[in-house]
Amino acid sequence: MKGFVPMNGFYADRFVRQRLIEFLGGETLECATSVYITHSDGCQYDRRELHRPAELDWFFERELDIARSLADSKSYLLHLDVEYVNFDSPGEVFVDPWRCFELQEPVVRVIEALLLEWGIRPLHIITGQGHHFVWRIAQAAGAAREIQALCLSPELTCLCMERLPPSLVGGIVAADQTFFAALALVIEFVAHQIKERAAARCALPVEITAVSVGPHLTQQREMISIDISEYGDPLHTRMIRLPFSNYRKPWVTGLARWLGIEDRISTFYAIPLYEMDFRQAIKVRQVEQDVLELARRACVRIPLQEEGTLRLLESYRASRLRGLHESFYSIPQGAPEDWAAAYGRTALDAQPHCVRHLLEFPNDLLLKPAGIQMVTRCLLAQNWHPRHIAGLIRSKFENPSYAWGVDWTDYEAATRADFYTRLFASLHLVGIDRLVDFNCTSNREKGFCFPVQDGSCSLEPLRRMLLTQLDA
Repeated sequence: MKGFVPMNGFYADRFVRQRLIEFLGGETLECATSVYITHSDGCQYDRRELHRPAELDWFFERELDIARSLADSKSYLLHLDVEYVNFDSPGEVFVDPWRCFELQEPVVRVIEALLLEWGIRPLHIITGQGHHFVWRIAQAAGAAREIQALCLSPELTCLCMERLPPSLVGGIVAADQTFFAALALVIEFVAHQIKERAAARCALPVEITAVSVGPHLTQQREMISIDISEYGDPLHTRMIRLPFSNYRKPWVTGLARWLGIEDRISTFYAIPLYEMDFRQAIKVRQVEQDVLELARRACVRIPLQEEGTLRLLESYRASRLRGLHESFYSIPQGAPEDWAAAYGRTALDAQPHCVRHLLEFPNDLLLKPAGIQMVTRCLLAQNWHPRHIAGLIRSKFENPSYAWGVDWTDYEAATRADFYTRLFASLHLVGIDRLVDFNCTSNREKGFCFPVQDGSCSLEPLRRMLLTQLDA
């Protein structure tokens, strides 16, 4: 079965329908707790495409993929996403899923072992490019209150609330945004633990978010991403694909047609990894009858994991990363009306040419994680406080003269700048990022080198400064 085929027969199955409703947080659509449902393949968040769970049939009739909001009216969801990324051959994971999922296995095993140490048993879903791990805690329970108390960025919470779509104001409240801002700190800690344990076991680079890498095994730029990027945006913009829904991304985005691989990939479904390994799952997900049979016996209700989450919080609070987070938010950023006299006077002549180019022409270089990583590393070496690095990046994001293709009334600029700057700064400051790719050769391989004619640019002095700071 090649290419996209209609799904009405599949979605009409009563067991599939019940599994979808389970994942939406209810036994019936009328009591589902997901704030909204939408479709996600090839699409950014679009408030015009949000629907209440009761409108599930609307998606069936239009043969769409289906995703649910991370926001929930009764619970708080915790979510980890791992996927294979190839910057040179983006269709590789669809053409050869066996190899691409095999390469992810060391990371998946680390995640499973790590969560088990805390006593967390998540729902495990396999999607088109990797794995999702999701669990929940009750909004009224102690774990939720303890996470909310960790929030160090109340000003970001206020910004997010000011920009909520009117249709969602009744479904997402200030406490939800506060929780999400605090949860981002905890999930960053989890990602640190995964990267630190998995890096030596994996044949490919293991990075947090899809940060650009150089060529590796096959002379292609491929990596395994611990994708926590959803925590760099407001809660109301993020969603999770429903298990037992069709995966249409290669076709909807035009990727399959553009790469000429339409006849080399089959349609398939997102499914829970239930009583099988990834090899069996790759086979099952492509055969409709097998997926229907799986729906008869595999519950996808998101599991409640209060005690394990509390143990995770204990580990985070005792970590060095918590102290770095407190240090990060101990410094206030300048007010927007002061940016021209502060961030606007940053001496670009003192920067390597690649960083100068990034800051002078930020669209779309600063929308890529590797762009923020490069700026963060260089300014850290020059003794900038990480929060002021984030302030500089935010000032770029909120400058309309750069004609960003991002609607910053949805994707909050301050949240995103803080998240990525904090992430890359803390990876270095805790000693996980030893800067092995912070050099001109690697920068060129990633596509972030903008050479000067006299060839005088070099990152080596800044690299030595960072290592000296770390070892002091």
